[in-house]
Amino acid sequence: MDINLLLETILINWEIILLFFVIAILYSSVGFGGGSSYLAVLALSTLAFTQLRAIALLCNIVVVSGGTYIYIKSNLFNWKKIIPLVLMSIPLAFLGGYLKISKTFFFILLGITLLTAALLMWSSKYISKKSENSNFKNSLTKDVSFGGFIGFISGMVGIGGGIFLAPLLHLTKWDTPKRIAATSSFFILVNSIAGLGGQYFNPNFSVEPTITIILMFTVLIGGQIGSRLSVKLISPSNIKKGTALLIAFVGLRILWKHLI
Repeated sequence: MDINLLLETILINWEIILLFFVIAILYSSVGFGGGSSYLAVLALSTLAFTQLRAIALLCNIVVVSGGTYIYIKSNLFNWKKIIPLVLMSIPLAFLGGYLKISKTFFFILLGITLLTAALLMWSSKYISKKSENSNFKNSLTKDVSFGGFIGFISGMVGIGGGIFLAPLLHLTKWDTPKRIAATSSFFILVNSIAGLGGQYFNPNFSVEPTITIILMFTVLIGGQIGSRLSVKLISPSNIKKGTALLIAFVGLRILWKHLI
């Protein structure tokens, strides 16, 4: 790789790189990949919209891979409950990524998705305080349906879907908070891979290699830090509130631009 091109890309995109680093630290500390926030940042950049989904998913994969490995070592996966969630989500995420969508439709869908994610993130502090001894409830039909729907939308937008899945699992008392975080991390990983695979076979697939590699390396470092450190200076609740407001602002701005 040309060192001059690398340095020039870093100087031009330093704000995006810094934001990706911070997002990776914050999201990985709670088991998420950060796809919704990566897209929120990229949507305000000058990159072609056809590249946004692929970059967000690649960064997702880098971040949650480390977290998923840690959860596996901690024996936090209940595979009998996880398999129904990903049974339909993987093929539908692939299909969502493969679909050819227009620029206007993509940004409208992205705006709606960001607003929904912001609402769920804002309210998650109320629904994540479930007792470790809750009476857990799960339904095979519901798990397959929820996973498939979230996977399809996630594939089209370019996120892993954890931001939707985790609050839903908490609301339905699916399992303990730790196991839900582990499940969300795995769900994000496999759906990000499937969605990226679908995009790869889409004729419009394209990625600018220099900025993509830089951002992947950035979130790799941030994700490793976040997976091992808890945020002590700012409460998780305030982090979620601030992030939710930022995502909501970007979502409204996108919708205003493409609907008005």
